[in-house]
Amino acid sequence: MELLPQEDSVAPGVGGIGARRMLIWKGRRILTGLNGERRLRIRLLLASGLVWGCGLAAAQAATAADQTRWKAEAARVTIVRDDWGIAHVHGTSDADAVFGMIYAQCEDDFNRVEINYLTELGRMAEVEGEGAIWQDLRQRLFLDPEELKREYRASPEWLKHLMDAWADGINFYLAQHPETKPKVLTAFEPWMALSFTEGSIGGDIERVNLKQLESFYEPHGVHAAGDGAMSRIEQANEEPAWLEPEPTGSNGFAIGPGNTIGHHALLLINPHTSFFFRSELQMASDTGLDAYGAVTWGQFFIYQGFNDRAGWMHTSSNVDAVDEYLEKTVQDGESLSYVYGGTRRPFVTKKITLQYKTAQGLASRTFSGMYTLHGPVIRKDGDKFVTIQLMNLPVGALEQSFLRTKARSYAAFKKTIELRANSSNNTIFVDADGDIAYWHGNFIPLRDPRFDYTKPVDGSDPATNWKGLMTVDQLPHLLNPGSGYLFNVNDSPWNGSGASSLRKADYPAYVEQGIETARGLHAMRVLAPNGSPRRDFSLDGLMHAAYDSYLPWFARTMPALVAAYDALPAEAPLKAQLAEQIALLRAWDYRWGADSVATSVAVYWGTELMKTAGPAAHEALVPSEDWVAARVPADRLLTALATSSDKLAADFGTWRTPWGRVNRFQRLTGEIVQPFNDAAPSIPVPFTSSLWGSLASFGARQYPGTKQWYGTSGNSFVAVVEFGDRVRARAVTAGGESGSPDSKHFNDEAERYAAGNLRDVYFYPEQLKGHTVRTYHPF
Repeated sequence: MELLPQEDSVAPGVGGIGARRMLIWKGRRILTGLNGERRLRIRLLLASGLVWGCGLAAAQAATAADQTRWKAEAARVTIVRDDWGIAHVHGTSDADAVFGMIYAQCEDDFNRVEINYLTELGRMAEVEGEGAIWQDLRQRLFLDPEELKREYRASPEWLKHLMDAWADGINFYLAQHPETKPKVLTAFEPWMALSFTEGSIGGDIERVNLKQLESFYEPHGVHAAGDGAMSRIEQANEEPAWLEPEPTGSNGFAIGPGNTIGHHALLLINPHTSFFFRSELQMASDTGLDAYGAVTWGQFFIYQGFNDRAGWMHTSSNVDAVDEYLEKTVQDGESLSYVYGGTRRPFVTKKITLQYKTAQGLASRTFSGMYTLHGPVIRKDGDKFVTIQLMNLPVGALEQSFLRTKARSYAAFKKTIELRANSSNNTIFVDADGDIAYWHGNFIPLRDPRFDYTKPVDGSDPATNWKGLMTVDQLPHLLNPGSGYLFNVNDSPWNGSGASSLRKADYPAYVEQGIETARGLHAMRVLAPNGSPRRDFSLDGLMHAAYDSYLPWFARTMPALVAAYDALPAEAPLKAQLAEQIALLRAWDYRWGADSVATSVAVYWGTELMKTAGPAAHEALVPSEDWVAARVPADRLLTALATSSDKLAADFGTWRTPWGRVNRFQRLTGEIVQPFNDAAPSIPVPFTSSLWGSLASFGARQYPGTKQWYGTSGNSFVAVVEFGDRVRARAVTAGGESGSPDSKHFNDEAERYAAGNLRDVYFYPEQLKGHTVRTYHPF
């Protein structure tokens, strides 16, 4: 596929107007539910605006045909709910399985399904009001519903059948559940599935800064950039400016048969996302589909999971798959153009009309989106416009996401990789033949190495354009490394398999722009103690490794603190003030625990230091633990301990507070923003933020009105899988499967989640015997 823009053409698969549209979100998506009422089908279709130019008679006819089709599809679907509320869906065809699994998702939390698609379709302002309009504009600069409809019509027939079944399953659910009250999307159309085709927690589009976008498209400040540039959800979850962002991503481990007791390959699936971001379910058909795992709400494929012969896991990548361009502009009277290859070209403009909620009802605003051959204009830089180029392959991405769930061998899975429609993710793969594999990235543009693509490049120079894509054979890739293991934890791949690791010198710089993390150091320690691969892994052993309590950030920084204290003169005030804390930390083994006071003292100290050390280390591309250990003055290390000890005492009455008293899991409502409350029930969580190198991640902090720290991200789904003659697995989901506080499955996994006590997965029908609560057709 040629991606280099030529003359007046726009390359397929990139960010210019006229290109095939796809968006992948990157950043937080904290999604919970919203309820609503289902009206008569005719009124819904007409009110939703999704049936244009359709008279009442046509709508009535469509309703009758829909009902007949839906009931026929439902009759071919069986849903089994196990004792954890997890849906095991079987359909005659793959499309029937899609119909059933999306119906089951809507039963569990229609609210999240709807909010995901309001986000992807650029319609959040219809719920949140005008403050969310810039989020919607950012989305709609790339996503054009009319283009997605054309993409749908041109899709392979098998994929269209799946999209049709997806829309039918949601619409049938709404017809059967009038108590469910959609906020906006009262009917779903098949093409909408192409707006959300990749299940990652984040995607490329959120690199576009909303305030800068507003400043460009509303330069006179009628609606000045500021809090109004964020939706209510973003405002409520905005962290303090000084707080180091919680590391996002995931842990993926693959263990070869030679490193296991049972001589079977093992896989760890441990995505780190916002809590309650995915459903857990199984979907199967009579045509070769039988996959289990985590599904991003509203999508119809297992994103992280396994079938009876193979498993796959994704981690966020530091691959550079997105570029910005500085566009030189020329004003000639009323005409504005840009320079490319020594010639002037007109900007392409597109009218984008967005609706937003007001007290009087819906209002609308219209913007003129501006585009060059590279993509949409997203901001100004001096006298130049900045455009952005990213992957736009909705059909290919959806094909790849679904087809890999049916791949039962390395060769079959590699064929799905060859679609190259996954922009930001690494992939860890394991199969029952004993293969373990790793691909670093998937959609990686080839570029001229003379340019620094970490910064905006000169858009007027054709040499800065993409030169096509790396082939699958050119991608950084490992297959059955001699070390017998491989991993990725959102760090660079250069240490991901011990002595068998990929070599940085073999690849262009843009395939990896990250640095080694404390979590990466921890993974190396767990998988290869003392540098030698561990050879005694089992399913339970892998589960315990995923919750190993070591905190390498403090192992690196704490000796500097102790040395600073030891160097204090005996008469120094801090010598006596910090004596007990230092004694505690000097004896600490750098391991978290709910009963550990040292963990509380250390995390408070590290958090205080990161207010200044975090931004400085990030700017210098130095691991923060190295920065603290080598570059933070001794007096700052000590005063940070004094300050943090005082804060801990102020928060809890004494600095001698066990970590489990501080660090809590709480789920009270199905709201997008949890109303955290120290007086309400919560449970202790022993593990910490992954910032400190904890493999089991719990991103927690204080919220307005709280002293306790409440988690909102980190471990969201954890599974360990063994691939032998039969697949065996254990798993846990944060909280529970249901989004309704009235359901017993709203919080029934919370204790297991906090303890790292994964439950058995019921993959085969016979395993469901004695564990089945309900078997039904979706009627």
